[in-house]
Amino acid sequence: MTGRAFRLSTPALVLVRVLAGLISVCLSAAACSQGPEERPPNIVFILVDDLGVGDLSCYGQTRWQTPRLDRMADEGMRFTAAYAGSTVCAPSRAALLTGFHTGRLHMRGNGKVALRPDPLDVTIATRLRGLGYATAMVGKSSVACNSADAELPHAKGFDEFYGILAHAAAHRHYPRTIVANAETIALDGNEGFTGAQYASELFVDRAIEWMAERSADRPFFLHLSITAPHADLIAPERFVAPFRGRWPETPHTTSGYYHQAEPLAAYAGMVSFVDDSVGRVLDALTELGIDEDTVVFFASDNGPHGEGGADPDALDSNGSLRGGKRAMFEGGIRTPQIVRWPGRIAPGSTSDLPTAFWDFPATALELAAGGPLEETDGLSIVPTLLADGSPQREHAYLYWEFHEQGGKQAVRMGEWKGIRRNVRARSDRPIELYHLPTDPGERSDVAEDHPAVVARIEAAMAEAHEPSDRFRWGK
Repeated sequence: MTGRAFRLSTPALVLVRVLAGLISVCLSAAACSQGPEERPPNIVFILVDDLGVGDLSCYGQTRWQTPRLDRMADEGMRFTAAYAGSTVCAPSRAALLTGFHTGRLHMRGNGKVALRPDPLDVTIATRLRGLGYATAMVGKSSVACNSADAELPHAKGFDEFYGILAHAAAHRHYPRTIVANAETIALDGNEGFTGAQYASELFVDRAIEWMAERSADRPFFLHLSITAPHADLIAPERFVAPFRGRWPETPHTTSGYYHQAEPLAAYAGMVSFVDDSVGRVLDALTELGIDEDTVVFFASDNGPHGEGGADPDALDSNGSLRGGKRAMFEGGIRTPQIVRWPGRIAPGSTSDLPTAFWDFPATALELAAGGPLEETDGLSIVPTLLADGSPQREHAYLYWEFHEQGGKQAVRMGEWKGIRRNVRARSDRPIELYHLPTDPGERSDVAEDHPAVVARIEAAMAEAHEPSDRFRWGK
């Protein structure tokens, strides 16, 4: 069986929707018992790979524009203190789906690790499916870092999976094969580093097609996981061409990534591709007549990478923030987050609420009228999104731990940020302290001046970290 990239025209999308509505049957008493006004919204979470918080023009990027994401922010809410689940892919995505931070997650790092069978590591997809939602994950898998189990996405709550199972394989944007509901499909013309069918474009095509195919009688949850702008640095020519010659380039010709002669132009082109892809999804919602019935989240799984020739500093991918992927500084874990729901979220609104990926399951469950999520590290941010006067609960602190590069911990506690490094050797290493309002770039360690704050952060680190057989600290 072979795969071909294609996209539906506007008339075709409308026709598919009409036909789906005519032949649909009630697959969930929970969903179908509600009237049109009562039915919960469709939920779409678009997650991109290694995009910096400064890569979008609505977050300050001046070297290029991201008009569709800027428009999404103009039509929704832009968060200025949103955080990913981790500073690398696998644990960040696990936090997004399960509602737990890396002090409690089973998947606390990359490698041969996956979400465990239910009732362990229950995902928001499983919970929403139990409420009558149709569910799909399209793109890079968020339920495992390195797994050959093509049935795992289905076991973790997704009716549909179309994408790449192993994160290492997702480094290639022209993979030779792709998995569609446990079936391996050959992609004609693809050779790994180059080819005819750009994986993330296939993902967007399939996501739009899947939305059009869904029964009009059921709400849906779509997790669209685009692999751009992660290395390899390569994108379709129409996105890269506008950036050629803009900046001095250092060709990338080493390591296991694509040998790119113009890495800065390629990276900018990949961000442009991401922007266009988000626009395509939003346009499809309008064409399908479900725009006002759908809440769309957009975020990146961690800070920008420096692989394959990428240079976050040269392109201001983090603005004034320090660090990138694998760092516990703001540049490694802060994410651009935009949420749009026409008619429900005030257009052009912003929020400085500190929120993290593990808030998403509680938020999605409340949006789906499923009640509160009891077992979680997260809090629903629905009161902030809807600004309906209901009180917004806030975290006492946000916590991360990371088990590469000597081991690291971080805590965001109000205005303060604490970081502890080289924890694998000793878990009582000194804590660096930064005051984010006056030092957003985390340049001045003020731990000696605020011992009481350091003590509170140290207590939070001890409270949040639960022992793991796989991911261990020193004594």
